[in-house]
Amino acid sequence: MLVPLTDAQITERLSGLPGCSRDGNAITRTFSHTYHETVHLAMYVAAKAREVGHHPDIHITWQRIRFDITTHDAGHRLTEKDFELARHIDAIAVGHGAQPV
Repeated sequence: MLVPLTDAQITERLSGLPGCSRDGNAITRTFSHTYHETVHLAMYVAAKAREVGHHPDIHITWQRIRFDITTHDAGHRLTEKDFELARHIDAIAVGHGAQPV
């Protein structure tokens, strides 16, 4: 069972993920890159998401990509799985040369 985190736990975990912010019951992270590279980045993140069994919402606009992460199975609340996925996304984005926004 996925246990939702408390507000204090969320704040603590966010402090370890510079660039991530809380938006209600989700954490978000935005990067800048060329349009085609953001599409490639989305594909790599989708592959990792499939591997770990946890999927972000991915929003692609002109030279920007934003990831919104929440645990749907926990009533759209934040769990440890969200922060694990955020760390994976950061590593993949850095590896692709995406710039934090």
